[in-house]
Amino acid sequence: MLARALAPYGGIVVWRCFVYNCGQDWRDHKTDRARAAYDHFMALDGDFDDNVILQIKNGPMDFQVREPVSPLFGGLKKTNMILEVQIAQEYTGQQIDLCYLIPMWKEILSFDTYGVGEGTTVERVVSGGCYGQNLCGIAGVINTGDDENWTGNDLAAANLYGFGRLAMDASLSAEQIAREWTRLSLGSSDDVTEVIVPMLCGSWRTYEKYNAPLGIGWMVTPHYHYGPDVDGYEYDRWGTYHRADLHGIGVDRTEKGTGYVTQYNEPWCSVYGDMEKCPEELLLFFHHTPYTYMLKTGKTLIQHIYDTHFEGVQEVERMQKSWNTLKGKIPDRAFSCVAERFERQLVNAREWRDRVNTYFYRKCGIEDEKGRKIYP
Repeated sequence: MLARALAPYGGIVVWRCFVYNCGQDWRDHKTDRARAAYDHFMALDGDFDDNVILQIKNGPMDFQVREPVSPLFGGLKKTNMILEVQIAQEYTGQQIDLCYLIPMWKEILSFDTYGVGEGTTVERVVSGGCYGQNLCGIAGVINTGDDENWTGNDLAAANLYGFGRLAMDASLSAEQIAREWTRLSLGSSDDVTEVIVPMLCGSWRTYEKYNAPLGIGWMVTPHYHYGPDVDGYEYDRWGTYHRADLHGIGVDRTEKGTGYVTQYNEPWCSVYGDMEKCPEELLLFFHHTPYTYMLKTGKTLIQHIYDTHFEGVQEVERMQKSWNTLKGKIPDRAFSCVAERFERQLVNAREWRDRVNTYFYRKCGIEDEKGRKIYP
């Protein structure tokens, strides 16, 4: 209706596919928020007018630190599509904690949906290369303000810049973009770039380590979405459950569970549905997994949770020390701003580590094999 009203004036309708099962009951293990966008829009493929674009979030949930790629990119074939990513770091540190998101977006763009066979990457879908569409592209949700550096944290501006560069040239690597941004923004000397570029490129993985493990997501303070609250959304209506009990953690999204895996083309349906084949960074998104389950690293799931949360804090400490070596080498205002943000990030990382590790220790009673401080 809207498209037809706008068509005589050359108008275009961009419609976000951010839908979910509002009012979900935590007791219900079959209704799955992750299914909602695909269930809603796939039946409409081909029914939209040519001046309609569906804008699809990169994952089926809501910009978590790790999610699978939305199955809509491999399902829709007769509808214009835009990929939506979030620059604003709502769930990835809110531009306080350093989390350079270009590596995540590169993984999303290179994901092969197998929509029309091998090579149907998200990048080809949203550039129009797969289905001959002209109304397509990438959109970013950004939170800029009136700070001199726009984003509150000078380093967070790398995400805004990087989004623009990827939109222009998706072949650029995350490191190329980081180096380019650093030279333009903070200093062109090797003393500066050799500190900042590795820091940026490793920061997403660092944030993931002290955040929610292996794709489970959420476990965050309700409403504010900054800082940990493991059960913050566990019994609410938003469908963001981790399903932790004394035996394990994770959501069963296999065919016998919520059936979410069936929204993917092969081979992903089979890969995601098999605990042994599922990429481990997404294991808990697709499977309720015992704490004693042995990962490919040779660690149990619970030991992985303990180790990564300790490692995440240690990596923030190292980033902070590296940043302090730049005093006098970059503008004083930028140095002081980021130094203050690292202080806040370290507090946040420690809080995530202690709350998450304590929570799961209390759930399962399994000791950290390295004997580190976990609060009983």
